[in-house]
Amino acid sequence: MDGFNLYHAIDKLHRPHLKWMDLRRLMTNFTDPAVHDLVRVYYFSAFATWLPVAHARHEQYVAALEQSGATPVLGQFKEKDRGCRTCGAAWVGHEEKETDVNIALYLLRDAFQNVYDEAFVVSRDSDLTPAIRMVLEHFPQKSIKVIAPPNLRHSKEMGKLVGKKKLAAIKPIHLERALLPAVIVDEASGRVLARRPDRSAPPSQ
Repeated sequence: MDGFNLYHAIDKLHRPHLKWMDLRRLMTNFTDPAVHDLVRVYYFSAFATWLPVAHARHEQYVAALEQSGATPVLGQFKEKDRGCRTCGAAWVGHEEKETDVNIALYLLRDAFQNVYDEAFVVSRDSDLTPAIRMVLEHFPQKSIKVIAPPNLRHSKEMGKLVGKKKLAAIKPIHLERALLPAVIVDEASGRVLARRPDRSAPPSQ
């Protein structure tokens, strides 16, 4: 699951409470318990460490996801010098690295290790097309479904590769059904692992 792809799509819905959701529960909207056994859910993202408040919220969310059974795979941001040719201003920007590569690597690794029969890729990043193509070519018995974040079109490249029957899209109702509780507690110790940010409280609260 491409974390930032999904996050920015939800952000455009202007319903911030939908960001605090359980990825495993979200994926049950696209699986049939009579057919599928959801074995692993990966969350690919990176911490914006230069933004302390956003970083702290993100850490809380990652802790909540881990407790709910998802596996975070974190890349990093790389500093990049930027400038304006017109006014001569210069600044340091940040560019996310490793997410698409990590998704591709895990998709291929788990195919070779026979972890899945069908993979669900939540992203519209066409950079994943070569990895999907390789899986389908080397493992023709496996299938891949591509799920678009809310209100985003599918990547044309990935769509052509998997076919229309293997395309789906996340809707706001899917997110509503998958909201995490306000407080995430370790059942064994009773220790609080994560708290929902105030800005992510549902409207009724």
